[in-house]
Amino acid sequence: MWNWIVFCFLTLFLIYISRTSLRLPYSHGFYRFFAWEFMLALFMLNGKFWFQNPFAWNQIIAWTLLFVALIPLAFGVYSLRSRGKASANRESDPSLFTFEKTTQLVTSGVYKYIRHPLYSSLLLLALGIFFKHPSSAGGVLTIIAILFLIATAKADEAECIQFFGAEYQNYMQKTKRFIPFII
Repeated sequence: MWNWIVFCFLTLFLIYISRTSLRLPYSHGFYRFFAWEFMLALFMLNGKFWFQNPFAWNQIIAWTLLFVALIPLAFGVYSLRSRGKASANRESDPSLFTFEKTTQLVTSGVYKYIRHPLYSSLLLLALGIFFKHPSSAGGVLTIIAILFLIATAKADEAECIQFFGAEYQNYMQKTKRFIPFII
């Protein structure tokens, strides 16, 4: 019963912070909401196993993924804030969070290697939560979350092409989407 109450409360929070994006189907924030929602469901499924059997193979993998997920998150947010030159000029896209309203294409730091470090972080987070207690239901939730993250990245790329034009298209040719040198 408490799981459902917590799930509903957190879903309401996600709806609140995604309220603008949810009115804009096909925006990256629209897909990101659903990725978050499936990750929340995965967390609710595996949360009770968070600290069980801490030296089991799956727990070691899970904790490794969860800690590694912090790396692209930290470097990605730092790069956007320090180099992206956020501005109100991006008010034409109300689905963007403040730090996403960059007017300068960021291609250095972690962005030199991957286009979507923040989504990479979410991908690693989803996998980390899954490995807390691998199961068929968890696998389905993880796959759906990852598919929504891919849709989020593709929508974000379309938005960036619309704002930055050929400069972003050239950048796409030089970088991978989620994992440096791989994908």
